[in-house]
Amino acid sequence: MKQIQDPELKKFLVERLKAAPDSIETIRPGEWSRAYAIRRNGEELIVRFSLYRDDFEKDRAAANWSCKKLPIPPVMEIGEAIGFAGAAREIDLSSATGFGLWTVHGGGFYPTWREALRTVGESVPSGPLPNWREGLESSPTGIAPFNEAYELMRDMVTVCPEERHPIHNDLMNRNVFVEGDEITAVLDWGASMFGDFLYDLASLAFWASWFPAWSNIDFVAEAARHYAALGLVVPHFDERVRCYAVNIGVGSMAYDGGKGPERWDHLARVTERTFTFARGGGM
Repeated sequence: MKQIQDPELKKFLVERLKAAPDSIETIRPGEWSRAYAIRRNGEELIVRFSLYRDDFEKDRAAANWSCKKLPIPPVMEIGEAIGFAGAAREIDLSSATGFGLWTVHGGGFYPTWREALRTVGESVPSGPLPNWREGLESSPTGIAPFNEAYELMRDMVTVCPEERHPIHNDLMNRNVFVEGDEITAVLDWGASMFGDFLYDLASLAFWASWFPAWSNIDFVAEAARHYAALGLVVPHFDERVRCYAVNIGVGSMAYDGGKGPERWDHLARVTERTFTFARGGGM
């Protein structure tokens, strides 16, 4: 982390949130929000800024799921500013409705988990990047790999269970805080979904090659050993993880298309990774 450089923002944090001036540090940002660490009256806090209030409302709702295995810090305040897979499996969502992306008041967007997966070609990304398909068509990679991977994924979803668990869906972007071998906080539930708990495992497996420190970690094999030790039978384990990895790849290809030329190199790498899973590798 580094000291904040923006004088206006620093003034806001000091005057509005009573942050100790010398305590404000910048945390590496995500795609849709900026975050800062502050100290107030001896208490360490995280302050986040985004254009999308609904993401913070989801963080506030997700805090109700907090437990020892999955600590989710409470949201203390939402306002206008200047100008995990094992623990998730145990959370009770019996009172929730729908699947896929969700809202605090409306539940999941889709009536079934399989439908939520299949609509990735129609709804990802939604509001922020409406021209993603045109972007893919104009990219060096083109849209044909997206269409092929999407059709492969559609056929894979038949083994995916209609079970509702919380899926964080953004563990890669510095949203998990640890101390030693303990998870101390899981932040930013704005991209979270209702569906199969194996989706977050697939995300770890898909993105692992982007993180050199993870080069010797086989997330899928480790999870399989963990479930076996618990005596937990997970039907179609490999097929489900593979399906979700391809779904993640398809969604990322669409996102990269929406972002334009700045993501062309990333798009090419994501496309290769997606077909590694689609053709039986990656695990």
